[in-house]
Amino acid sequence: MQQVVSVWVRDPRIQKNDFWHAYIDYEICLHTKSVCFTRKTSSVRRRYREFVWLRQKLMANSLLMVKLPGLPPKNPFFSLNNAQQIADRMTGLQRFLEQVLQNPLLLSDSCLHLFLQSQLSVAKIEACAAGRTTFSVAQAVQRCGLRRFHSEEDVQKDISMSCDSDSDSSDSRDPEQKIEDLAIKKSKSAALLDHISTCQDEMFSCSSEST
Repeated sequence: MQQVVSVWVRDPRIQKNDFWHAYIDYEICLHTKSVCFTRKTSSVRRRYREFVWLRQKLMANSLLMVKLPGLPPKNPFFSLNNAQQIADRMTGLQRFLEQVLQNPLLLSDSCLHLFLQSQLSVAKIEACAAGRTTFSVAQAVQRCGLRRFHSEEDVQKDISMSCDSDSDSSDSRDPEQKIEDLAIKKSKSAALLDHISTCQDEMFSCSSEST
């Protein structure tokens, strides 16, 4: 019997490196009862280029035995203030993860688990998966605290703040509505989000464990 893994990509937020450089990262929420996962519920944030790295890593580790799904293409005209472009990218990133998590071979990849359930950088993910850190993959996953899931109201507010304030509010609501609709269809696992009230409010930094 197939064990369901529910994943959402949502809550886009603009992060600024400095005055001139900024990027958007996304919250990846995962809920499952699968024995493949150390944590059954988790929440991390990743940016687009980290998804690109993950796909390349999975392709290399699977020795081309798996036909990996595609990512939404990189758009040279992508705008941090374009709500529709952000919504389309989120949809594509979620579809990518959904298809990856359906493949038993890919589920055995440590890099995938660290990507989804730890806050390690891609460089530290590679080091941890290769056994070059003082902590194991399971320890890295366990020591990254669970971030509280946003309520629907908070998510809508975050999307609106991340996008151009002059954009149509319906554009900001569309991606979250699509994700909520999908969640209802997937084992009704979205109902669990309302009950996660004892989770930690902040994420612990896994990077402090490395040498």
